[in-house]
Amino acid sequence: MQNGSVTGYSAGKHHLEQCQSYLRAELRPQRGHPAAAAQPPGPALTICHQTGAGAHEVAALVAGLLQAAEAAGASKWTVFDRELVARVLEEHHLPQSLAERLPEDRRTWIQDLMEELVGLRPTSWEMVPKIMETVLHLANSGHVVLVGRGANLITARMPNVFHVRLISPLAERMARIERLEHLAPDAAAEFIAHGDRGRERFVKTHFHVQVEDELLYHLVINTGRIPIPDAAQLIADAALRRFRAGAAG
Repeated sequence: MQNGSVTGYSAGKHHLEQCQSYLRAELRPQRGHPAAAAQPPGPALTICHQTGAGAHEVAALVAGLLQAAEAAGASKWTVFDRELVARVLEEHHLPQSLAERLPEDRRTWIQDLMEELVGLRPTSWEMVPKIMETVLHLANSGHVVLVGRGANLITARMPNVFHVRLISPLAERMARIERLEHLAPDAAAEFIAHGDRGRERFVKTHFHVQVEDELLYHLVINTGRIPIPDAAQLIADAALRRFRAGAAG
């Protein structure tokens, strides 16, 4: 267990370093630059998912496949999932102590009110615009895979962004969560139900749509039927065709 924890920590640290490297190279030099507004937005991809459908594994594989298709010297494709929280904090000069208290998918207005009253953090209604601004910055810079946080809805009108939703049968998702989170079956089922309910509530509350609406996405994939590597390849192939075609269609 200790070795696994160390490995997980190292992988997470490496991922965060990749995100920080991307931000230094792609975002900060553009701010205030007179030519920045004239640059067309780069290609980007969002992944919305059911809890346990394999979004993080798929995102990493898709980023690698898209990178392999780039010309030498092109910007590096980077995945922003949990690290998006850190980016929001950094961009809006918020304390890192808020990382555990940002409006997650599963928050309620009662939690918002209580934490606002005791001064723990900004409310969801204050933080969501900050998340939206950060997602738009990333999507405009391009070469990013944005997982969750309503990124598909925030970027819905941006023709440079390809939108994917991942679904999977409950049994498949439970097996994955049991393995990844080291949970018993009952706990895994609750973990999934809690995540899915919260994500649905977050999207409905802030964007007034249903997260399962298939018309919100370019591609919907069942990872219970299609293995993760094959799903990643399908997404990468479809996204590349879309990016090469530009804003058409």
